[in-house]
Amino acid sequence: MKIQTPFYLLNLIVVVIILLVLRAGQFLSANTDDDFFQCLLLKSDNATLISQVVYSPNNISYTSVLQFSINNLRFTSPSTQKPRYIVTPVDESQIQTVVYCSKKHGLEIRMRSGGHDFEGLSYVSQVPFVILDLINLRSITVDTQTATAWVQAGATLGELYYAIAQKSQHLGFPGGVWYALGLGGHVSGGGYGAMMRKYGLAADNVVDAQFINVHGRILDRKSMGEDLFWDIRGGGGSSFGIILSLKIKLVPVPETVTVFSIDRTLEQNLTKIIHKWQQVAPKIDNDLDIRVLMFSIVNPSTGNRTIRATFDTLFLGGINRLLPLMQEEFPELGLTKEDCTEMSWIESVVVGSSFTDGEPAEVLLNRTAMPKNSFKGKSDFATHPISEDGFEGIWKFYNDKIEAGMALLVLTPYGGKMDEIPESAIPFPNRLGTLYMIEYLVVWDGDETSPHISWIRNLYTYMASYVSNSPRTSYLNYDDLDLGVGKTYQEASSTWGVNYFKNNFDRLVKVKTMVDPGNFFKREQSIPTKS
Repeated sequence: MKIQTPFYLLNLIVVVIILLVLRAGQFLSANTDDDFFQCLLLKSDNATLISQVVYSPNNISYTSVLQFSINNLRFTSPSTQKPRYIVTPVDESQIQTVVYCSKKHGLEIRMRSGGHDFEGLSYVSQVPFVILDLINLRSITVDTQTATAWVQAGATLGELYYAIAQKSQHLGFPGGVWYALGLGGHVSGGGYGAMMRKYGLAADNVVDAQFINVHGRILDRKSMGEDLFWDIRGGGGSSFGIILSLKIKLVPVPETVTVFSIDRTLEQNLTKIIHKWQQVAPKIDNDLDIRVLMFSIVNPSTGNRTIRATFDTLFLGGINRLLPLMQEEFPELGLTKEDCTEMSWIESVVVGSSFTDGEPAEVLLNRTAMPKNSFKGKSDFATHPISEDGFEGIWKFYNDKIEAGMALLVLTPYGGKMDEIPESAIPFPNRLGTLYMIEYLVVWDGDETSPHISWIRNLYTYMASYVSNSPRTSYLNYDDLDLGVGKTYQEASSTWGVNYFKNNFDRLVKVKTMVDPGNFFKREQSIPTKS
């Protein structure tokens, strides 16, 4: 008679073997003295499998795994605190094990889906920590019958858009323009894109979620309750637990959309055009998004520095409807038929991600195409038009070629659907009354920070009288530690808490206190508890 060894006993045997190898100094993926790794092996359903997705500084792949999703080179210097371990789970049970062992051994968790947060908070900490990198959790299931999709948190927006287009040419999703963003972080912070004026934020279009709480339980919308479901759609999911996947509502897109990208400089009356843009872009047809990207360049004709603005546009319709609309509402831009190109929605996504027109949609699946630099960013929301004199002051900052480095100013129009959604619908509060969002970005080579960070802080100070106030609001996904750092309610409520969330902050704190009273999920700007 053949006797079968129970599975749990086989797993225990594997654990013992691995631990013996550890003690012999032959296992390169872990620190031999670390109880955390041993905990992972003992608590995992499959010790062999989890050992293959754990990386310590002793592992030859540790540095490459760490740096793969670091997109801000400010945080790659030798002095930057590194994680004790990186775990790249392949299933939910491994995440549950990481949560248990991190709590047991006093390690904080940093969740990383795309690694694009401005301050590196998904892969940097000042205390001992573990990176939970969701890069292997990226499955996407599109249901065209219900116009929904289940998307795991480690998928990129490009992977999502590509998957949708493979199933339907008439559906899309109102997420971000940049294809390489990780879905989990993007959506949980709000998530805006070129269809925001038509359909709202990415987070406005989430209808269900799979989520692991501080106790390691997997919850969906029904079992987590509406309060927690509200929190993770714009309040930053990493403050409350770990988002595994999101069920999103897909939106209709026409068979043909139109894009154009027009450059204007100061010598072409840019200041007056931008001043008029403020009045037009938030009020024009909801099918039209006119984003403005501004740089300082050298005018080849004069040799002097000037400002170049690119009016980067998506219109959900054809040229024949767009041209009369622009000629009536915004003739100052001087749009012609030759400036416009008709294409499918997925082709517009490729172009919007800075790929060349005509490249196949498969380029959206490339996770390594994005250039990496050091950068510092900030954000504002304009609630009234900036005067022409105000813009002239901005130009002076951007024409400082020494301190400005490679600087970018992005204006994203609001209005449309954003005006219709209440401020309290989700934690993201900037709705009716917001004309446009401002993104400030300065980029440089190397990890030296001066004088570029001083430059962007001075620009931010200059802008104070031209943007929202009481509070001066900022966008969570453009995290900015200059707004304040603090893990207590008292510290957060008087600084960054109201900057990001306005009146929604206290509701976030109330739910956080209920679902994570020990404040296990925390970082420099996470939602605090309140006793």
